[in-house]
Amino acid sequence: MTDRSAPSPHDKALRSALRAAGHAAADAPLEPLADTGLAHAHVRLAGTGLLARIPKQSQLGLPAAEHLSYEATCFERAAPSGHVPRLHVVLPPQPGLPRGALVVEEIVGRPARLPQDLPAIAATLASLHALPLPADPAPLRAPVDPLAALRDEVLAQTAYLPEARLEDTAARHIAAELDALRDLAAAPARPPRRLIAFDGHPGNYLVRADGRAMLVDLEKARYGPPPLDLAHATLYTSTTWDAASHAVLDDDDLAAFHGAWLTAQPDAAAHASWIVPLRRAMWLWSVTWCAKWRVLSERPASAYAGGEDWSADLSDAALVQHVRERVDHYLSAAIVERVCDESRRLRRRLP
Repeated sequence: MTDRSAPSPHDKALRSALRAAGHAAADAPLEPLADTGLAHAHVRLAGTGLLARIPKQSQLGLPAAEHLSYEATCFERAAPSGHVPRLHVVLPPQPGLPRGALVVEEIVGRPARLPQDLPAIAATLASLHALPLPADPAPLRAPVDPLAALRDEVLAQTAYLPEARLEDTAARHIAAELDALRDLAAAPARPPRRLIAFDGHPGNYLVRADGRAMLVDLEKARYGPPPLDLAHATLYTSTTWDAASHAVLDDDDLAAFHGAWLTAQPDAAAHASWIVPLRRAMWLWSVTWCAKWRVLSERPASAYAGGEDWSADLSDAALVQHVRERVDHYLSAAIVERVCDESRRLRRRLP
């Protein structure tokens, strides 16, 4: 992230919240970072090695306090992997910080470079997926039937497809993939569940000087099938999302990445057959989210300090323009066809 020269509108409230919490960094200089994400603003606590993550919304549609607890648990559950920032303190919702904030370790590193950092990303995801399942997964999402839950999430987002005005060819491909997802969920087989990020696109990693890829955004973690993370790390709609890590992977890159992840998994055979079906499902989730964002971003921001809110009013104009260009690109017939073709080729390459 690069810094902005303008002060953050959260500075006064953030400092007050830190003082109320008795935090040692309460008087540190505050340095707002560039607005690069739709879900959070970030403020550096200069000289402390810490960063404040200030939610703009809850992508899971949760009330403010519940969302903050969920996000904190994501960091806590992923911490034993050694590949995520450490959580330092939770600042509850209060005046000026209506959704609260998390203070986390600031990761010093560079954006991911693809394809050369794919082995590091595979190692990071493998470390996350190797963590044992807890006896009680709450409050994180842990659907008993992850395929049915994913199908239902996707179908909820398809409600925005008519208003998103897709080209006929794109709409036909998406309809065919929806049928495939329904068939997958209707079949009896189910994939193994692990802790997954569910938002591990390359723009959410910073690579440290020692080569370790650190996953810095964890607010959507859940217990589900690891191939969803493998998809989100390498789909065209992910690798070309963030300008700093933009890359177009070829079939050899994809085969090598999945091979590296499978090699790191002691139960690789249990996951291998799910990689392509769940890759198709994760892309379907992503592309229907694009339709949803196209529609909802045009609406004014909600006055309610909780829940989901994709209004363009919440983010810098440059970020909104970038997201709009990406969404338009991914919903185009040519890119929809490209991704579907890639999945067919990958099915022939993987064991």
